[in-house]
Amino acid sequence: MDGHSRSDARPERYRLFIAIALPEAVRHAIEKAQNGLRAALPAKSIRWARSDQFHLTMRFLGGVEAQRVDRLNEAVRRACAGAGVLQLRAARIGVFPGPRRPRVVWTGVDDRDGRLAKLQRSIEAVTSAFTDEPPQDTFTGHVTLARCRDISRADASTLATLVQAMENRSFGDWTADGVDIIRSQPTPQGSRYTTLATIDLN
Repeated sequence: MDGHSRSDARPERYRLFIAIALPEAVRHAIEKAQNGLRAALPAKSIRWARSDQFHLTMRFLGGVEAQRVDRLNEAVRRACAGAGVLQLRAARIGVFPGPRRPRVVWTGVDDRDGRLAKLQRSIEAVTSAFTDEPPQDTFTGHVTLARCRDISRADASTLATLVQAMENRSFGDWTADGVDIIRSQPTPQGSRYTTLATIDLN
């Protein structure tokens, strides 16, 4: 009797992504800037991220079969082995793809020695078998603050002016010593995040 004849039920899938957490002080500093933007822009055209969900995404995986999560953990552990802790800095506000047609408002995250981008490429490589999501052409470390929808030209112009004023703003430095595998579950109040595993970078 083969595996297909037992049940036609599709295996449970988890919506997963891999990310680095932000310390509370950095999250709070970013939230203050976000509040400044929020006060100047209409709620109907922008969906703001909650500060408890601020994180640095290393790889979005989408639906992964629940029974493969342990193997995913091991793959990410291999990618992180010997990576060492990262000295990160959150600074400036920007928009993707650009100020004329903003889709995402973000805060930049980077390190001085380029090891963040190297770790992201390693994680992307070892997780390719677990996702249908295409690899990123270029990795830009960032924290998503908002997603824009049907934003008017006037509001886009206001946003661009505010973003330009925050171009040199810094939100703090920290030492990142782990990478989280996070499950995202939709709820009426927005997505709920659950950390399934934390992989040590030491």
